[in-house]
Amino acid sequence: MDHYKILGLHKTASKAEIKTAFKKLAFQFHPDKHSQSPKSVRDTATLRFKQVSEAYEVLMDDRKRADYNIRFRSGATGYGGGGGGGGGYYSSYGYGYGRSGSGYESSRYKNSATSRFSGGGFASKFEIVMRILTARSSLLNLGFAAAILGSIVVINTSRESLWNMQNSGRLLPTKGDERRV
Repeated sequence: MDHYKILGLHKTASKAEIKTAFKKLAFQFHPDKHSQSPKSVRDTATLRFKQVSEAYEVLMDDRKRADYNIRFRSGATGYGGGGGGGGGYYSSYGYGYGRSGSGYESSRYKNSATSRFSGGGFASKFEIVMRILTARSSLLNLGFAAAILGSIVVINTSRESLWNMQNSGRLLPTKGDERRV
């Protein structure tokens, strides 16, 4: 299911345009508005409201929108496509205001990184590597490792400098050196 098509927008739509389209369609298809309608109309309106809510939630969040655009452009599954059951980004939620544990956020962290990409090509593997490397925890670990490595270099350099100042003319003993200095 194309979220832009659901909201009647172009792929370059701004957040203000997305918000305006959502408000208009959410008001039009809100389940409370159709509570007195026949069951078929009520079910159709509820389904459309869920689709509109899902599209809005994805397109308003920059990360989700970028992820959606990448996947939708590459033709990967996992964004909508679910027939009449509304099985899209979020498959189960009450009138669009909440979601159960079956949506994007939970599957994003429960599944392994490779299972989220259907292509398996270089681009998806590169994207996986970039997500891992740019994750906050990876950056913190990388910074911590750099600090430790830097302090090892500084300590080793200062050790050599101190040895040379105190013992001019003698070589610094190494681990494999058997003679005692």
